[in-house]
Amino acid sequence: MKILLAEDNRFFRRLLEVNLAKWGHDVVACDDGSEAWRILSSDDSPKLAILDWEMPGMQGVEICREIRKVQCRPYVYIILLTAKNLKEDLVEGLESGADDYITKPFDPVELQVRVRAATRIVLLQEDLYAAFKASERQAKEDSLTKLWNHSAILDILRRELNRATRQRVPVGVIMADVDRFKEVNDIYGHMVGDSVLKAVASTMKSMLRSYDSIGRYGGDEFLIVVPGSNEDQVKKLAQRLCTGVNPELKKVTTEKFDCTMSFGVAFTDGKSDEDADRLVKAADQALYYAKNNGRNRVQVFDHRECRKPSNQHVLVTLNRPLLVAGSGSDSGDAS
Repeated sequence: MKILLAEDNRFFRRLLEVNLAKWGHDVVACDDGSEAWRILSSDDSPKLAILDWEMPGMQGVEICREIRKVQCRPYVYIILLTAKNLKEDLVEGLESGADDYITKPFDPVELQVRVRAATRIVLLQEDLYAAFKASERQAKEDSLTKLWNHSAILDILRRELNRATRQRVPVGVIMADVDRFKEVNDIYGHMVGDSVLKAVASTMKSMLRSYDSIGRYGGDEFLIVVPGSNEDQVKKLAQRLCTGVNPELKKVTTEKFDCTMSFGVAFTDGKSDEDADRLVKAADQALYYAKNNGRNRVQVFDHRECRKPSNQHVLVTLNRPLLVAGSGSDSGDAS
């Protein structure tokens, strides 16, 4: 395990380094409290620290207090090392946030036992933290497509809209829907429908930028959040998705049938407050017009007219037969 050792006394520091290395630990050593705090503040900081109480720069108890103020990070187990041995000193050290306390001169056997116990606690803490992050992700993830689920993608949209209002930057949304998806389920079964949804999700996600977000809005509908892009850029992205999904589906399918997608686009310039529900409704209305106007196309909501999308932004792509093969069972029935 990586251990931070902060001790300004050269003799004690070297003695500790030798023992810790002999016990199989990777030691990061320094002789200054400020340097120790810098190391512990880094992203890849050691999760176990042995800190001398009295050091130049920052004292060990000061570092303890500062670390315990930071809540949103993995826990750091701290052992204080000092020549102070009064009960009041022990109380002060532990109340500052230290987990254990060793007086100098130390017994190497006692130190080994305490470090071994600290290592077990740190490893347990890492397991718990990993399990927490996994459960947090699972609660926000759609089980079939592995995209963000309905509530998670809406939360992302709200955060992006808040940021857009503060920074006066644009945000676009794209509502995507598999055409005649109910027929796919009715004719070929839900397992085939599931394979279509997974292929669509994987393909669209691969075509987005790292800071774009995509989630399964419901059934065979997907919501894409495109921050920092103007209306023309969002429309072109939707067009690329429309023309790019069908050929990719052919690579993973075995039965032929027509399967295309329609896309509705809405946009806010960030110069005025925009409600997430209104923006999603606008994209959904544009998608509705795309469906009614023949499917397999992109339609952009015209905010100037407010009642219907602009016909000038229609993109019609060629209908192409697809080959499909299914696995799993979680497909919707939307058309």
